Amino acid sequence: MKIDICTLFPEMCETVLETSIIGRGRKAGKLDIACHHLRKYTIDKHNNVDDTPYGPGKGMLLQADPLYRCYEAVCEIRQRRPHVIYMSPQGKTLTQKRALELSKMEHLYIICGHYEGVDQRLIDEIVDEEISIGDYVLTGGELGALVLVDAIGRLCEGVLAHESCFSEESHFNGLLEYPQYTKPALWHGREVPEILMNGNHAKIERWRREASLKNTYEKRPELLKTAPLTEKDKWYLRTLGWEEEQDIK
Repeated sequence: MKIDICTLFPEMCETVLETSIIGRGRKAGKLDIACHHLRKYTIDKHNNVDDTPYGPGKGMLLQADPLYRCYEAVCEIRQRRPHVIYMSPQGKTLTQKRALELSKMEHLYIICGHYEGVDQRLIDEIVDEEISIGDYVLTGGELGALVLVDAIGRLCEGVLAHESCFSEESHFNGLLEYPQYTKPALWHGREVPEILMNGNHAKIERWRREASLKNTYEKRPELLKTAPLTEKDKWYLRTLGWEEEQDIK
């Protein structure tokens, strides 16, 4: 997986990307991530990459030309056209499903906006999709880009030890994850559920499934509308008070 990030703050991005699982994935050659300083692609003698927008209003706007020059340079370096993502509060909200889809692509190019955003003509020219990490506004696109790269990178082959490291997590199968416990078996008067220590794998798997369903029903019931539920799942949810007809509406 190749990922290029166009940013005004490459040092900020590298601080995060060189650590933890993503950092290990880069060192192992499973992830090829590069951060490109936008100011290196301007022909302005003062290295300006922004200007005032046309029309009334305050703030500055990133210019199309330096953004496009950076994009062109990456295309030349990589010898391919990447899938271009612009981090924007106007984009579709990032989901685990979309992160998994993006992890299957060979090359992503992520644009980090700033100020009032970027010239619309640049978006119309090269951007394939806009992505948001939530319905709020940040001072720049770097934090959103880092969240996106982390969500995608950990799903790439070889980055995590085994597929089960992410396939049993919250949202992967449309549900929230079941509760998990570690040693000691008794902590502050609270015991680990006995079923998890009896060695019966079939019963543990069923407990985990029901605990996952219960977690989802109590914390994020709207997810049940689209989750792949079996008839046994639905029966269990009804014992909790779930009404399928109401959720379908």
